[in-house]
Amino acid sequence: MAASMAAAGGGGSVTRRLLRGAARGLSGGGAASEDPDGAVVNVVFVDRSGRQIPVRGRVGENVLRLAQRHGLELEGACDASLACSTCHVYISPPHLDRLPPPDEREEDLLDQAPLLQENSRLGCQIAVTPALEGATIALPRLTRNFYVDGHVPKPH
Repeated sequence: MAASMAAAGGGGSVTRRLLRGAARGLSGGGAASEDPDGAVVNVVFVDRSGRQIPVRGRVGENVLRLAQRHGLELEGACDASLACSTCHVYISPPHLDRLPPPDEREEDLLDQAPLLQENSRLGCQIAVTPALEGATIALPRLTRNFYVDGHVPKPH
């Protein structure tokens, strides 16, 4: 499609955008674009002690990676492969309604998360989009930590 648009004339910028988007999709793991012109979304994380941390997320990254990038204690033991519940978060109710509903696999894993609430989601399954602008994302007061040796996961 991009080639036919470029051949029709005037599609060069569209082609570049499509190719950049395709390259982002191949990076895996919910990684965000390093494009300096990329869109950003403002959210506020609430850590386990109740401290509010305003951050800017890049559209396309997931909430797990965003939290890790800002040094928040959100484990993600399965590296965003949807095999654990260590990236359990609470999404502010007005923003929760703007997200796609969790699929059955996410719901099954959420059932294993401690302190489950109506607004619980897995951070690895939430893409940062403009719909999250102004959202509050709270970390539960406790979690099942799979790393017992003091390991701190580092985002790739």
